[in-house]
Amino acid sequence: MPPRGNLNANYKGKSRPDSPFRTLARVFSYYKNCMGVLIAAVLFILVYSVAIIVAAYLLEPAVQVLEEALADTAGVKTPDLIARYTTLLVYMGVMYLLGAATNYCLNRLMLEATARVMYQLRIDLFDHMQTLPVKFFDQHTHGELMSYYTNDVDAIREMLNSSITQMLISGISIIGITIAMLKLSAPLFVIVLVLGACVILTVKLIGGRSRKNFVRQQKVVSKVNGYIEEMMEGQKVVKAFNHEDKAVSEFETMNEELRQVSTRANTLASIMGPIMNNLSHIFYAITTTVGVLFAANGELIASLSASSANWQLIGVQGATLIAFLGFIRQFANRVSEISQHINNIMLALAGAERVFALMDMPPEVDDGTVSLIEAEDGRHYWRVIDQSGNVVNEVPLVGRVELHNVDFSYDGKNQVLTDVTLYAKKGQKIAFVGSTGAGKTTITNLINRFYDVEDGEITYDGIDIRNIKKSDLRGTLGMVLQDTHLFTGTVMENIRYGKLDATDEECVAAAKVANAHYFISHLPEGYNTMLRSDGANLSQGQRQLIAIARAAVSNPIVLILDEATSSIDTRTEKLIESGMDKLMEGRTVFVIAHRLSTVRNSNAIMVLEHGRIIERGDHYDLLRQQGKYYQLYTGAFELS
Repeated sequence: MPPRGNLNANYKGKSRPDSPFRTLARVFSYYKNCMGVLIAAVLFILVYSVAIIVAAYLLEPAVQVLEEALADTAGVKTPDLIARYTTLLVYMGVMYLLGAATNYCLNRLMLEATARVMYQLRIDLFDHMQTLPVKFFDQHTHGELMSYYTNDVDAIREMLNSSITQMLISGISIIGITIAMLKLSAPLFVIVLVLGACVILTVKLIGGRSRKNFVRQQKVVSKVNGYIEEMMEGQKVVKAFNHEDKAVSEFETMNEELRQVSTRANTLASIMGPIMNNLSHIFYAITTTVGVLFAANGELIASLSASSANWQLIGVQGATLIAFLGFIRQFANRVSEISQHINNIMLALAGAERVFALMDMPPEVDDGTVSLIEAEDGRHYWRVIDQSGNVVNEVPLVGRVELHNVDFSYDGKNQVLTDVTLYAKKGQKIAFVGSTGAGKTTITNLINRFYDVEDGEITYDGIDIRNIKKSDLRGTLGMVLQDTHLFTGTVMENIRYGKLDATDEECVAAAKVANAHYFISHLPEGYNTMLRSDGANLSQGQRQLIAIARAAVSNPIVLILDEATSSIDTRTEKLIESGMDKLMEGRTVFVIAHRLSTVRNSNAIMVLEHGRIIERGDHYDLLRQQGKYYQLYTGAFELS
């Protein structure tokens, strides 16, 4: 088994992660699947922002009308002023109502767009994960892999659901507010420019450091999830060996690392909001002071009259100052909203970087050109083509497997197989025995091309398997593994997994061959009984029988049994022995077993030690040699 490692230990995509802007742009590229919804949402955001700004801008003429009314002591203009004031209030009310309506619509549309984006992102992530080689899954725990779909994808969803919507609203509003303030008073607007510069500097200083810590936080979260999944799955072992204290201690160490990283990341992100709020209060006070001084002095702002070549001095009116201060408050609120969502955005970008790093990993390489075809007579052939695409040969599929001087190492350092040579043909049963780690399962992994040999070659009907398309190669192989996995679904569906177009009758026949029909018939709903949680409602032996039935229904040419009966008691094993013999009839069979009674009738038995075949022959030949196999067998006999 290859060593576990970090995500990019053995699968290198880009030399460095994308910049935040490239990562964000890549996330946004998923909106192409819902561009109409997104455009409609953006239009509503524009309408909403304009409505709120216009409503605030109407405050200046409204205050001016009130000033005129107070100045009109004789009451001559009072009716007209009341009418104008009422009209302005109606306009403001309409703008606020329009803002409320468009705010609801834009949030509804953004939720719809986000749902579509996440739907496509999950599909792309899952689809790409299916193309990765087995090596990748061997090196990462289930918890680590699930962390992509939970923590990382959910962080992106949270950003798109709320943060991006608010950022768009705030960004467009800031542009509109800036234009309105510039129109109201250019000198006072200088203060806003200083505020904007301070905001940009703060975001740059704090945001960059925060993002790095969020990236590390997501990695540590993945590590913690992997450990939790491993401990929960092995809870019986933990309790059986009183390992609870050790498990808790190791978890506390990782959890402490997560606490420290999360604290640093969230502290940097969280202080941004208070800093922005304090800056907004300071600049609000400065603007108020300066504006009052302008208004008190009366004539402080120079303006060129359109009708005169002379400079005319005008002052800042009280109505203008009140409206400007309202916009300052809105500007500060929008900046504060942006700062509050920086946390979510940084977390989402960290998650997005991990997701895209996985999606950028190169898929499993399949450079095979030899394909499997079915002739009119129902026989199968390997079609060999040359570099020009011309058919040069058609080799009958018979199931002859040969290993020639095979060397292999998982990590390039520790040799697992050394100079392994063996031959197997149709109708033969080849068994592998030896201690754990001797390389038995590795041989079957190489035959399936889960890994490729480093030196030597493996041929299938005389063809190097590296030249055969992986899907066609694996389509002729059937495997029953020691670690049985059943999928959520009925018993019938789990058997049919070996051949998706198999009829119910074929599935039942396969179950009878595996001697699983009897116990299946006595389940609450027979073959329609639902299995969940990897078949938790079945015994380990029953699950393995279903796995054997699954292999039987696939009707493979080459059958690999990796400790296929390890979870079955001796009595049940003898009951299905005849069925297994029938299943193995006319096929090339590789058997891995620690229980030597299951390999006695093999045509050839290979004894492996430290990756080498040290003995070979049938059961009686090996007993006569009185070597390693003899020691294993006699030891087992004495214990029995």
